[in-house]
Amino acid sequence: MASATINDQRRPPRWRPYFDIRTRILLSNVLLLAVAALVSVVAVRHVQLVRLDDRISEALAQETREFRSLADGTDPETSRPFGSDVDRLFEVYLDRNVPGEGEQLLTVPRRGRPLFDASERGNVRLPTSQIGHWRQLRDSEHGELETPLGPARYLAIPVRFEGRALGAFVVAYFVAGERAEVDEAVRIVAAAAAAVLVMSTLAAFLLAGRTVAPIRELRQAASSITAAEMTARIAVEGHDDVAALGHTFNHMVDRLAVAFAQQRDFIRDISHELRTPIAVVRGHLELLSEIDPANRRDRDLTIGLVTGELDRMTRFVEELLMLAQSEQPNFLALETVRVGDLCAELLHKVRPLANREWRLEASTGNTIVADPQRLTQALMNLTRNAIEHTDQGAAIEIGASVTGDYVSVWVSDGGVGIQPEDERRIFERFTRGHGAAARYRGSGLGLAIVRAIAEAHDGRVELDNRLGAGSRFTITLPVEGPAAAATRAEPES
Repeated sequence: MASATINDQRRPPRWRPYFDIRTRILLSNVLLLAVAALVSVVAVRHVQLVRLDDRISEALAQETREFRSLADGTDPETSRPFGSDVDRLFEVYLDRNVPGEGEQLLTVPRRGRPLFDASERGNVRLPTSQIGHWRQLRDSEHGELETPLGPARYLAIPVRFEGRALGAFVVAYFVAGERAEVDEAVRIVAAAAAAVLVMSTLAAFLLAGRTVAPIRELRQAASSITAAEMTARIAVEGHDDVAALGHTFNHMVDRLAVAFAQQRDFIRDISHELRTPIAVVRGHLELLSEIDPANRRDRDLTIGLVTGELDRMTRFVEELLMLAQSEQPNFLALETVRVGDLCAELLHKVRPLANREWRLEASTGNTIVADPQRLTQALMNLTRNAIEHTDQGAAIEIGASVTGDYVSVWVSDGGVGIQPEDERRIFERFTRGHGAAARYRGSGLGLAIVRAIAEAHDGRVELDNRLGAGSRFTITLPVEGPAAAATRAEPES
């Protein structure tokens, strides 16, 4: 069993012809057009033959009706019924009726010579054996005969007088000429269908080329994209599915370009941020090896410095890990949160952090769907940021309000404010405002974490800056949670 599996795995793949998408589209169109043309030709031929059969049947029936009408009437010369004078009946009928194209009118008396009158297409003598059969005809019959002029359909009716059979009247229709005309019409239709097929194939070839052109551009652009070259884009025209694919590709490349740029910035910044504490730790460890073991004070001081740097690196790595996790779907643990309780608990936690005048500016009793731990983490980062930018005794306010479907929670301080050129960049990773390094040694990730937590809730963080008079950071979140916000953002169908 195992050997069979191995042999199956080693079996070379079956060769299959390769067709690009343009060829497949063209072949599909040609196949559909060819089937449609074939069905059309067959349908036209069938309809024409059915109509021909109906026309022949009607012509045969018409002639027999005319003959019966004459047989039931009188002789135009004597004004007397024909009675048993079948020869006179046949003579009058043949004199008064002209056969149509392809018709032959045949009178067969029980005794005597049969007479016929025929058009050019029906001018042929019918088989003697068949004529002998018609002499004894007792009931009407119809059928088809093979003649030198081709098949002939006939309708024969007996002639009776007072119960005695006097002969038969036969009308025959030679169908070869009519069928030849049908075949000629079908050939014309087939030729027209073939011409349409050729022209449609050419048009499909050109249209398929235009249709798949964006796909070829997409393939070429995709093959040219590398981590170092992300400038390839597709020129998109129209509003169909192919245009939508082009837009999607361009947006994807834009996101990739941003991701690669962020990756490069991340590597550059993290190498810069970690280089300093690593150098400090290395230097103090080398210094520690040279300290006299008896000098306990210098040794403890050096160990404390090393431990502090390691703690700072640990916090730095944890913050980076948290930012990476913020892009995962399980980043939030959502539950119902009472906004007023959240603000009161936050105020209770931050009072011991610094000697500030802590105030609860506004509150609300509404509830929201959010992750209370992540939201508290973001607000704690904002309060630490406010502490670092204010002096002792300064006022720091915490507040919350609900407007419509959104709740706003803010931290406001009366510090020095933020330089206008820093208002946008302070939310980026590893970025500090001008002069911030002189106040505290942060990682530059605090506000980036705040923005990541807000965006994970489908919310946003905004800055109301007053240079020299403080700033207010506001986190705005949907009351019903990120899933409800995403639902409201979908366009109506």
